[in-house]
Amino acid sequence: MGKEMETSAMEIDEKITQTNPKFSINVLQLLKSAQMQHGLRHGDYTRYRRYCTARLRRLYKSLKFTHGKGKYTRRTITESTVSEVRYLHVVFYTAERAWSHAMEKRQLPDGPNARQRIYLIGRLRKAVKWATLFSQLCATKGDSRTSLEAEAYASYMKGSLLFELDKNWDTALMNFKSARAVYEELGKYGDLENQVLCRERVEELEPSIRYCLHKVGESKIQTSELLEIGEMEGPALDLFKAKLEAVMDEARTQQAASMTEFHWLGHRFPISNAKTRVSILKAQELEKDLHSSAADSVPAEKKLVIFDKVFAAYQDARSSIRTDLVTAGNAENVKDDLSGLDKAVNAVLGQRTIERNQLLVSIAKSKLSRQRDDKGDKSTKPEGLVRLYDLLLLNIEDLTELVSSGRDRKPEEVAFCEEYDFKSLVFRSERCFYLAKSYSLAGKRTEAYALYCHARSLADDILRKLQSSTNADKQVMIQEVKALYDNCRSNICVEHAAGIMEDLKAPEKLSKGVSTLSLNGAAKKSEKFLLDKLDDYESAVGDPGTKGPSRIEPFPPAFQSIPRNPIVLDLAFNSIEFPSLEKRMKKESKGFISRLWR
Repeated sequence: MGKEMETSAMEIDEKITQTNPKFSINVLQLLKSAQMQHGLRHGDYTRYRRYCTARLRRLYKSLKFTHGKGKYTRRTITESTVSEVRYLHVVFYTAERAWSHAMEKRQLPDGPNARQRIYLIGRLRKAVKWATLFSQLCATKGDSRTSLEAEAYASYMKGSLLFELDKNWDTALMNFKSARAVYEELGKYGDLENQVLCRERVEELEPSIRYCLHKVGESKIQTSELLEIGEMEGPALDLFKAKLEAVMDEARTQQAASMTEFHWLGHRFPISNAKTRVSILKAQELEKDLHSSAADSVPAEKKLVIFDKVFAAYQDARSSIRTDLVTAGNAENVKDDLSGLDKAVNAVLGQRTIERNQLLVSIAKSKLSRQRDDKGDKSTKPEGLVRLYDLLLLNIEDLTELVSSGRDRKPEEVAFCEEYDFKSLVFRSERCFYLAKSYSLAGKRTEAYALYCHARSLADDILRKLQSSTNADKQVMIQEVKALYDNCRSNICVEHAAGIMEDLKAPEKLSKGVSTLSLNGAAKKSEKFLLDKLDDYESAVGDPGTKGPSRIEPFPPAFQSIPRNPIVLDLAFNSIEFPSLEKRMKKESKGFISRLWR
């Protein structure tokens, strides 16, 4: 009797487990794979939203869970509805679609306006609603790991909503911390891929937590540290970056109120437009990262990104200045000030362009001596450096022409033009050096030797001019030019020696080439062509998958010996004496008058 009771209880447990299965979803892995494969690797939230919509459409159709053909009748997903794991996917992708739509509005070029911001917050609330439902369903229908990951996902969504609302920082901090705690615990178990994903998620949540601590007042973090945190990458950091950019804009606006003039080469130009002040301040803050003492440790790729931001800031300032010029009317003093400010900003923009191109030159030089770099990119050829130096020379020409276009030139402007004239000479000699190197790689020894000699003479002239000048940076330029002079001298010796060796080997190469000439052509004896195998069924074109040439006819055709026409030498022609024919020629009749005129 007891055994029968035990067996019946076991059967009941089996029936319960069969009717209430526990689903397993690796939520973080599903989230990352969907985001990285469908647009968020490049920050394209529109593409990711469309993917979520298409994915939901496929899930609804495969589950036969549509909302009516004609009239829309909403069907809700409850605990009793979830009979497959795909129902949980429906809830998850609905939350992701709402979140990506909100982030799409956040990424607008000029930022969301008032109505768009209301819509953005509404979509974030919708994402929180669906993420909470996803967490509740996973708590009852999923295993323990799935329930934990869904809870962390919902906590992140709630923290993101409060982060965007800019209120209840304590609650937002609590949500972010709970999500971080879950991912830290899950990162200790599972395979290596899962551990890496959890660690990356923890690193993405850390900036938001530190910012919440900063807003609450529990952290004494500086603005520079916040900027360093904002340089991290990841979809979870986009809201933090947007919030940080808004904070920095507010700080610049407050700082711009005290900025009334723009100083450039001894000139002072008043700035009345607030947008112009903010743009110039933003550019100057970015320039500090390029010219600070720690700039040498910054990677070149990161510097290029900073240069792009500097260019964008100065272009915004110029557009604001030109708008003010249009609306200035007939006020000549205001127009003169705005024109001078536009010229100064344009000159600074030209300086940063030259600095950026010099950075590109240094990157190209580092790739010149190796076949491939660490990322698999091809090495730089000397022709690429020649083009970069051409661009630098053009930039310097435009900049010096802009600076020297004024009537009353100040000593600062004269010194500025002299400095860039010296730089132009250095770039010209460097260009000549790499042009010689390109000729050397092409095997043109004479041209390379002449160009190396010309580059050395240019470097010698620059050294003499620098020693007699009062330039502040002449010591650095002297070292660069001396290194160029030494390189030119060594390459001249190399080209001279290589040219002599080629001249000495020329007769040997000629005799070797003549000795290998054959009237039968250079085709291999074992290789047969179409006319040699007309009786075989072997294709002369080759298989479709092979890259070998077709064997129809050898080209160029082989030499053939052909008979020549006989050469006739007429040796008797010069020895024959022909008889005189004057007796047979008709004589002209002459009259009496013709004799008088003879």
